[in-house]
Amino acid sequence: MSTREKKAPSRKSNIFRRWDGKLTTELVLEPSKFGLGHVPKKLTPNGATTSVCGFCSTGCGLTVHLRDGAAVNLTPDTNYPVNLGMACPKGWEALTPLQADDRATIPYLRDASGKLQPVEWAVALDVFCKRFKEIQQAHGADSVAFISTGQMVTEEMALLGALAKFGMGMLHGDGNTRQCMATAVAAYKQSFGFDAPPYTYADFEESDVIVLVGANLCIAHPIMWQRVLRNRRNPKIVVIDPRRTETAMNATHHFPILPKSDLSFFYAIAHVLLRESWVDAAFLEKSTEGFSDFAAHLSEFSPAAVSELCGIPVEGMEELARLIHEGKRVSFWWTMGVNQSHEGTRVAQAIINLALMTGNIGKPGTGANSITGQCNAMGSRLFSNTTGLLGGHEFTKEEHRAKVAGILNIPVERIPTVNSLAYDQILEAVRTGKIRGLWIIATNTAHSWMHQNDAIEILGKLDFLVVQDMYHTTETAQAAHLVLPAAGWGEKDGTFINSERRFGLAKKVSRAPGVALADFNIFKLIANHWGCGGMFSQWTSPEATLQLLGRISKGQPCDISGIADYRMIDNAGGIQWPLPEGTPLLETERRLFSDGCFYHPGGKAKFIFAKSTPPPEVPDAAYPFILLTGRGTSAQWHTQTRTAKSAVLQQLYPKELYIEINPADAARLGLSSGQKAKVTSRRGRAEANVVVTACVNPGQVFLPMHYAETNRLTYPMVDPYSRQPSYKYCAVRVQPCKK
Repeated sequence: MSTREKKAPSRKSNIFRRWDGKLTTELVLEPSKFGLGHVPKKLTPNGATTSVCGFCSTGCGLTVHLRDGAAVNLTPDTNYPVNLGMACPKGWEALTPLQADDRATIPYLRDASGKLQPVEWAVALDVFCKRFKEIQQAHGADSVAFISTGQMVTEEMALLGALAKFGMGMLHGDGNTRQCMATAVAAYKQSFGFDAPPYTYADFEESDVIVLVGANLCIAHPIMWQRVLRNRRNPKIVVIDPRRTETAMNATHHFPILPKSDLSFFYAIAHVLLRESWVDAAFLEKSTEGFSDFAAHLSEFSPAAVSELCGIPVEGMEELARLIHEGKRVSFWWTMGVNQSHEGTRVAQAIINLALMTGNIGKPGTGANSITGQCNAMGSRLFSNTTGLLGGHEFTKEEHRAKVAGILNIPVERIPTVNSLAYDQILEAVRTGKIRGLWIIATNTAHSWMHQNDAIEILGKLDFLVVQDMYHTTETAQAAHLVLPAAGWGEKDGTFINSERRFGLAKKVSRAPGVALADFNIFKLIANHWGCGGMFSQWTSPEATLQLLGRISKGQPCDISGIADYRMIDNAGGIQWPLPEGTPLLETERRLFSDGCFYHPGGKAKFIFAKSTPPPEVPDAAYPFILLTGRGTSAQWHTQTRTAKSAVLQQLYPKELYIEINPADAARLGLSSGQKAKVTSRRGRAEANVVVTACVNPGQVFLPMHYAETNRLTYPMVDPYSRQPSYKYCAVRVQPCKK
C-alpha cells in the first residue's frame, strides 16, 4: 500500500578489480578513478550534502546529491577520514531501499479474522498503550519487554530505552546487537574495565603484522580491506579461519584451524611467546595484572599438545609466534568468527592477552581490535539503556542511578536497580509465559534468531506483539498484532557510532512514505499517549538528545561532553569518543591506552583465561558435517530486508541459498556444482544449490547467513558471559535431493 511516487531510475554501479602487489579486492568503488570528483558539502535545493552510511559499522561518509531538496543519487565522500572516497556496493545503493513497494506507510492492526488492516495513528497508539498496560496490570511490570536494534540512530535508541524503562516501567529490553557484539563487550569490560575498542582505522595502515581472526574483510568490511591495501609497510597479513575465505586467499599466511579450536590455539601461541621470553616485561609490570597466573595456565598448552586438536602443525604455531615477536607493530582484529561462539568471550580475551603480553596496544599499528557489525552497534552498547544504563553506566550502582536521574530530572525510583534479561532470556521468558507482550523495533527476529522454527513458535505465544519497522513484509512483521511504520536511514537525523568509536552524522535527505514517522517521533507520541510525556521534556529533538547524552556521559570513559552539536560533528568529519568538555579536537583519528592506563581501579588491564570446552553438539554418524555460517557477499546485508530491494545488488549475489562443500566430500556423496542438496540438522532442513570448492575443508560445509533457511538449522547455544548466540557451529547431514 505504498504511497510513494514513481521510482527513481536505477544507477549503474562501476565494478573494478584493483591489484596492489599481492593483494586484490573487488566491488569497491572509488569516484576519483572515474572523474567524479568531490561535491561541496553545503546543502542547497539542487546541491548536495553529506551523511554517514546506514549499513555496516565501517561508518563510511557519503555525498548525497539533491534535486528540489530531495536525494536523487549519492557518491562516496572523498574527504571523510573513514572511507577516503570509497564505498562498497551497499553504500552506492543506500537510497534504493527507501523506494521499495513494501514500505510500511501506515499502521496495521490485526483484525478478528487474523488479517493486518490499515488504521490511523490515533487508533494504533490507543491500542499500543491499552494492550501493554492491560498485560502489565494483570501480570506485573516485567511481563512486557522490548527488543531493539543496532540500526537506529543513537538518539532514538536512548529515547526508546528511557521511555520503556523509566516511563513505561519495563524491566527488560535488549537489542539485536546481542547477536553480533555482546562477546566483544563482555571481553573488553572484563579485561580493560570498560567496553573500549582501542583502535583507529589508521592502524590498518600502520601495522607490519596484521592478524585477522574469523574476519573476512574482503567481503564483510571491504572498505577496511582497502585501508589494509593502503599499508606501505609491506605487512605480513595472517588470517586465522577454518575457511579459505577471500581474505585468506589474499593473505601472506593462512591458518585453517579446526572450528572452535581457537581458544587452545591462542593459548599455544602465548605458550611459545612466554617460553621464548618474547614478552614486554616492562609493559606487563606497569600496565597489567594476573600475568603470573596466566603463565601458569599456559604450561599445558604447548604446540605439541594442541596441534591435533586445532589441526595446525607445531611448526605453524611456532612460525606465527615468531611473526608476532618480530613485528614492531602488531595488530589483532576479530569479528563474528570469534564473537559468535559458545566460548567467544574467552577467545576474545585470549586475543587480548596476546596484545597485552607483547605490549602491542596503545601505539600506532597495534591493538586488540574487535570489528563491529551493525552501523550503530556501538551506540546500542553504550547509549541504548538496554542491558546497561545510559552512557556506559550500570543499573546496579546507586551512584550511577542517582547521576542519571538528576540529569534527566526524574525520580531515581523510576530507574531499575537490576540488569535486564538478555535477548535469549527474554525469548525464554516468553516461552514460559512470564513475558506476554513484546515490542520489536527494526529487527527481524523470526528470520535472524538461532533455531528459527523454535523462535517463530515462541513469538506465536505472545498475547501482544508490536513490530516497528520500515517494511510490513518482514517475517516478524507478518507475525505481529500491530505494525508501526517507521522512517529509515536517509529519512531522519541522528548519529551512528562506528567501529573506531567515531560519531558520524546521518541526515534526513528524503521524505518517509505515507504517514511513516521517524522512530524518535513515534517514541515521543507513545510517551504522550502513555501519560509519561512530561518525563521527556528535555528530549525535544535528536540533536538536543545528543547534548543530553553528553551531560550523562561526563566523567565516563565514553565521555562526549565536548561534542557541542551536529555541526561540530559534520565539520570534523566525525568525532571519536572520548571527547570531554574543554578538550581541543586536534586529530581526526585517536586511539586509546597510549598512556598504558586502563579503566579498572588501579589502571591495569587484567589477564583473563579459562579451560576450553567442546561445543555442545559435535558431528556423529547421523550428522557428520560441521556447518559453518557467515557473510556471503559484499552486496548482502543480514536478513536482506533492505539489500534485496535493489536490482543492482541482486545481480551481485546468488538469489537462492547455496552450500559450499569440499570436492572430496562432494565426490563421496555424488554431488556436483549446480545440483540441489538437502541439508538437515536436528532442528530443521533446507535445500541449497551445491558449490564444490576447496575453500572449505573436508568434513565442513558453509551456508551464508542471509537466507532464511540457514537459521532453521543453527544450534541454540550462547556464550555464558556475553549471552551471544553461537551461529558458527552445529552438526548437519548433507544428501543429494531426489529428482
